[in-house]
Amino acid sequence: MATRGPRAVDVVLTDDERRELEGWARRRTTASGLAMRSRIVLAAADGGSNTEVAQRLGLNRGTVRRWRGRFVEHRCEGLLDEPRPGRPRTVDDEQIKDLITATLETTPKNATHWSTRAMAEHLGMSQSTVSRVWRAFG
Repeated sequence: MATRGPRAVDVVLTDDERRELEGWARRRTTASGLAMRSRIVLAAADGGSNTEVAQRLGLNRGTVRRWRGRFVEHRCEGLLDEPRPGRPRTVDDEQIKDLITATLETTPKNATHWSTRAMAEHLGMSQSTVSRVWRAFG
């Protein structure tokens, strides 16, 4: 049967790449998108056109073509999620670590525990930021 359109890019994996992709595809804690991308690349490396791989995995041919191409261009790094557009973070990991440490290891003067307002003033953050971090960390 003759194929139409451009020929699919061949995917050749090193042993290390195959191990990493199989780990991502199999591990329960891997994000579902990354696991699916790993399965696409593994199936592509086993051979077959984009259409065949798409049918085997129950996906759209364009999805297979995109991730096959991204892998060939950037290898395993190309399968990882890229930063999303939107407002950049205003509080970095170091500030969050300082907040959690201060919450757990210190007490305010004249009080038995921190309030969001007192902690915000103590660390120079907004009260809503302190509240969000506390909720996120339980």
